[in-house]
Amino acid sequence: MNAPDSTETHVTDPVSLRRRPARPTTIRSAYRLQLRPDALTFAEARAIAEYLQQLGISHLYLSPIMTAAHGSTHGYDVTDPTTVSAALGGPTGLKALADEVRSRGMGLIVDLVPNHVGVADPRQNAWWWDVLRNGQESRFASYFDIDWSPGNGAGGRLALPVLQSENDPAALTVDRSGAEPMLALHDLRFPIAPGTDGDNALRIHDKQHYRLVSWKAGLCTYRRFFAVSSLAAIRQEDQEVFELTHRELAAWCEHDLIDGVRIDHPDGLADPAGYLTRLRRLIGPHRLLLVEKILANREPLDATLPIDGTTGYEALADFGGVLIDPRGEHALTELSRRVAGHGSDRAWIGETEHRIKRAVAETILTPEVRRLVAAIKQDANAESFDTMALTNATIEVLAFMPVYRADYAPLAGMTGAVIAEVEKRNSELTAPLAVLVAALAANGAAAVRFSQVCGAVTAKAVEDTMFYQAARLVSLQEVGGNPARFGHSLNEFHLSMSQRAQLWPATLTTLSTHDTKRGEDVRARIGVLSQAAETWARNVDSWLETTPAPDGATALFLLQNMFGVWPADGRPAASVPGLRERLHSFAEKAMREANTKTSWEEPDAEFEAAVHAWLDAVIDGPVGSELGDLVHELAPHAWSDALSQKLLQLCGPGIPDVYQGCELWEDSLVDPDNRRPVDFAARAGMLQSLTGTPALDTTGAAKMWIVAYALWLRRERPECFVGGAYRPLFATGDHASKVVSYARGRAGEAPEVIVAATRHSVSLAETGWGDTFLDLPAGSWTDRLTGHTFQGRARLEKMFARLPVALLVR
Repeated sequence: MNAPDSTETHVTDPVSLRRRPARPTTIRSAYRLQLRPDALTFAEARAIAEYLQQLGISHLYLSPIMTAAHGSTHGYDVTDPTTVSAALGGPTGLKALADEVRSRGMGLIVDLVPNHVGVADPRQNAWWWDVLRNGQESRFASYFDIDWSPGNGAGGRLALPVLQSENDPAALTVDRSGAEPMLALHDLRFPIAPGTDGDNALRIHDKQHYRLVSWKAGLCTYRRFFAVSSLAAIRQEDQEVFELTHRELAAWCEHDLIDGVRIDHPDGLADPAGYLTRLRRLIGPHRLLLVEKILANREPLDATLPIDGTTGYEALADFGGVLIDPRGEHALTELSRRVAGHGSDRAWIGETEHRIKRAVAETILTPEVRRLVAAIKQDANAESFDTMALTNATIEVLAFMPVYRADYAPLAGMTGAVIAEVEKRNSELTAPLAVLVAALAANGAAAVRFSQVCGAVTAKAVEDTMFYQAARLVSLQEVGGNPARFGHSLNEFHLSMSQRAQLWPATLTTLSTHDTKRGEDVRARIGVLSQAAETWARNVDSWLETTPAPDGATALFLLQNMFGVWPADGRPAASVPGLRERLHSFAEKAMREANTKTSWEEPDAEFEAAVHAWLDAVIDGPVGSELGDLVHELAPHAWSDALSQKLLQLCGPGIPDVYQGCELWEDSLVDPDNRRPVDFAARAGMLQSLTGTPALDTTGAAKMWIVAYALWLRRERPECFVGGAYRPLFATGDHASKVVSYARGRAGEAPEVIVAATRHSVSLAETGWGDTFLDLPAGSWTDRLTGHTFQGRARLEKMFARLPVALLVR
């Protein structure tokens, strides 16, 4: 399969691909690489650069590359934000990778983690070690957001929630095997402050600047990433911290190694807008600046921020949502009511979100809420106000907040509206709400902490809990998604795309990331159940009668995910290497995240064993066989939806991000499953071997064909895409609603590219397209995917004769 270059000739010699201009004029596309020391280092990324170039990618988008915890497979637990990871190849490896991609006319986008550092093993983090050793006298004490006040619950010391049981303190010993004595707790080591050494480990511990406490005590005196005690937040609002943690980034920009930056979780910072303004000054006006931002339903992205867009969760919801068949909503809601005990509908989701947010704030985020309430009392000059009443009112406001944080410009007035609603619901909260308002109006520490805690509560309650409890259609339960909305209409979709083209032409769009709950093809297959809702409901009822489950909600949730990853080629799931183990790992995480029958904090071994036994019974018994039959029957429609969402993304407004390996079918579930190593050699071999339009089958060749041709077209006509015009196209005839189509072109000029994608293909299998047409703009249009040419009124029956999608070029 040979890639056409920008002059539309065909390149047959891979060497000639290296003769492209030294630097691309724009970022056309990104390919996300999950770097890891054991599988994908800078050197290994260099080795696949030629393949990615041939695929049509313009930029490699790297996961965090700073020094992280030993053995980290994701890199977000940075232990030294001032050095490039030696395990990945160090600065020389990064420079070699940058030179390699530059020589191919490509570039790099890097993922930066400004909010927190990894402290799971204090020895690996020099700043944290120094703070533990020297307390408030440490030069790094101000780098972290630590409460040293006498009333912090730990006697003014730094509370470390690392004890696993009440007997743990008895396990403390002194390790004198190294250059300095250390307190030892199992595999962990902690420093001993100068002049506090002695014979008894417990007495030594009592003299330290830190205090080891049980993780169940609800005591932690430093700000964390959400409720993750192994990730300590750092204070980017401190100019010294900013300069030190961005020193390497400044050097990369100075030496022109990178073309863009992705910022991890800016919502956790004290002042995201201020931080991004400083960052923009550092990287300059022309480098891409993207933020990981989860926008709530209909929440606008703040246009006053000096950024180019987000990492694309909201686009993911658009591309998947437009393929959902609204006619399946009733049957799936009723199935959820019967089996799970709730419909997972709008009313349930609203009530459940509020309930879980309260529970999260009252349990795992107790330390953050306690510190927030203390700040509220101080900023409102209300030190004597009843703490319990103020805590209850604050939690109630946090539980009703519909966004991650409300201090972005377009959301002005939202906090006041929520407080008014809370007061309307419960007039007894009027007095403590007045204290909260006074504190927020002071615009000091309480206002900052309120926004930070709001995001943590939302993340832990919605994505990390409720999305594992809802069970109506789990493909809608995705980061940035809204499962209360059962799909998007064509009109919604087109307006969303049009606004993206106008307002955020260089935002990233995605279908899969390291944070998505399921990979894109798994989601697409599960989404097909909206088109076969009655069939699915009958099967689930039958299967749960054949093989009863310990819990209906858990079973309904897991069955959909099993449907999403089950082999489509007729093989028994038990014969697929590793699949059983992956399903059991996913089930454990799903059960514990749902937090209804078991949890991470208090696992119910008996319940979990019963679910695992049921899972094996499904895999090995008649239910697994029947599930495989249904997967096989619906596979063509799953592939159709997977290709449709892929082409819609690749040619839509914004910069498409291809997650590693997703140019072929992929069956990933939630992390760490989606960080499995990718066989790039097999993909490179397939790309070279494709010579004609592939069949729609289990190999995934059709997906690679579409990915490559779409990316080549973006390279050939870049002005039609990033910054180009977007024009909705609507079909006419019997099944006009079953095609999504739009045109792209240079701004202000006639369209040059038309994308057409099938939706709701299950019913089409019975009727065919009939007299359904797409009226094409003037000119002769050739489908790059099949070679067929169309003019004027094109019959969709002919357009989709080979593939369920078309990529027409004038």
